[in-house]
Amino acid sequence: MSIMKKKKNRDYELIGVQILQCFKFRHHHQRRRRLLPLLSAVSGCLLLLFAVMSFLSPPIATPHRRHLTLINTSITKGIEVHMNVDQEKVFRVPMSGGRLGRELWSSNQSNFFYGCSNASHGFSTAEMNTEPNRYLLIATSGGLNQQRTGITDAVVAAYILNATLVVPKLDQKSFWKDASNFSEIFDVEWFIKYLSKDVKIIKQLPEEVGKIITTRAPRKCNEKCYQTRILPIFSKKRVQAVQLTKFDYRLSNRLDIDLQKLRCRVNYHALRFTDPILEMGHKLVQRMRAKSKHFIALHLRFESDMLAFSGCYYGGGAKEIKQLSAIRKRWKTLHTKNPEKERRHGKCPLSPEEVGLMLRGLGYGNEVHIYVASGQVYNGEETLAPLKALFPNFHTKETIATKEELAQFSSYSARMAALDFIVCDQSDVFVTNNNGNMAKILAGRRRYFGHKPTIRPNAKKLYGLFLNRDNMTWEEFGSRVRTSQIGFMGDPNEVKPGRGEFHENPISCICNNEEDKSSSTDNDNNNNSELEVFSDDDEQETEYAEDDDNYVWNQWREEKI
Repeated sequence: MSIMKKKKNRDYELIGVQILQCFKFRHHHQRRRRLLPLLSAVSGCLLLLFAVMSFLSPPIATPHRRHLTLINTSITKGIEVHMNVDQEKVFRVPMSGGRLGRELWSSNQSNFFYGCSNASHGFSTAEMNTEPNRYLLIATSGGLNQQRTGITDAVVAAYILNATLVVPKLDQKSFWKDASNFSEIFDVEWFIKYLSKDVKIIKQLPEEVGKIITTRAPRKCNEKCYQTRILPIFSKKRVQAVQLTKFDYRLSNRLDIDLQKLRCRVNYHALRFTDPILEMGHKLVQRMRAKSKHFIALHLRFESDMLAFSGCYYGGGAKEIKQLSAIRKRWKTLHTKNPEKERRHGKCPLSPEEVGLMLRGLGYGNEVHIYVASGQVYNGEETLAPLKALFPNFHTKETIATKEELAQFSSYSARMAALDFIVCDQSDVFVTNNNGNMAKILAGRRRYFGHKPTIRPNAKKLYGLFLNRDNMTWEEFGSRVRTSQIGFMGDPNEVKPGRGEFHENPISCICNNEEDKSSSTDNDNNNNSELEVFSDDDEQETEYAEDDDNYVWNQWREEKI
């Protein structure tokens, strides 16, 4: 009996153990079931975190892929553009310009050339050439420098037509809406007196003159063109006065050498700014000289209307496209352009950043002082920031002159442009990001007065460099910039005769010192520096290679005193 009870108790114990094991198994199973979702969630979070970190972390640098970063370092106060990895293949913009074989502040062989614009003995004087009661009136077009070309060519047109020239009327209705007349920008008395032996010029048309015929000369009209298209109007219609409108680039680049020299006498000597403009302009030059022995002047055309007209794109996305497209509608005849094609063909103005990189590649360091002549730059400070980072010594007429000093000029775009013209002309190096009227006029003027360095971007070749700069070192980039700019630095003979606008390359008015000067037939009664005193007794050939602004200024002061 006792044996059976013991066996029964063991059976109960076995059953209890099995029940306990069953509960334990179920507990562990349920625990595992609860842990699986938790583990899955944690794993998912870790995978997501890894993906985000992989996206944000810099990639391994290779020679074909480079991420550029602009860094302002407080220690060096310079800028660097570099990669995070692969230090041997770094694209780093140096603060200094480096040592180059080329002289930065003067043109090669410039001392061998000088400006020469005297008339030959065979060139008829105004007294012999001018027909009585025949008058030419001119209405210019465009901004200050476009009008300057018109005024220059108007004097030559009057000579061809044997007419008396009435002082040209300036454009007061164009985009600039400047109400200034000729005598408020240029010294009209000097203009008339300086050219008195070439062309008779009067301030106003005589009251007794009757009907005036208004017409327009064809573009690039040469001497024969004026004689066959304009001259017959005086005789056939029996009128005493003809007015030519929209007078810009209405004269051919190819003329008789004496007519070309007359162009130079007008542009480089007879057209002198008024005393207030000259005085303020020279103050600006002196203040730049006080800051540094040498300085660069940059004519920066990067206004919204300029970019819209160019049809180029500068990476501003839908906002830029919308804004510039709206401005383009001002010109009803302006066709849609392919931005990529325009840039590839070198027709797009360089951006401020591209100008800065070009200058650094040419050897100009961040210590160089830059005077910037510009209108309202598109997107303002945001666009200028990269240039200012590369060249922190950044100046404009507004930063080196007071509001009170500029007050008499600030309401007139042409007078403000005249101030910029003077500083750019007197700078050691002149740079432009475009090929507009001011760039062309100053390029020709600086060639005439001693071939002072004038940098015009070779935009067609530079385009490829800017596009692929991520794939090269700075040393390679700088070397290729210097190679691309050969022939675009303002050196003598870099432009072939007959190429380009005459106002940009006045080859007929540039003489070589190595030639025998005694064979010159020039009769110098006009050959004075722009600011020199006019003298009827001056019969000696003058060389213009030494166009020192202080010397010229002192001559002008002596005349006024």
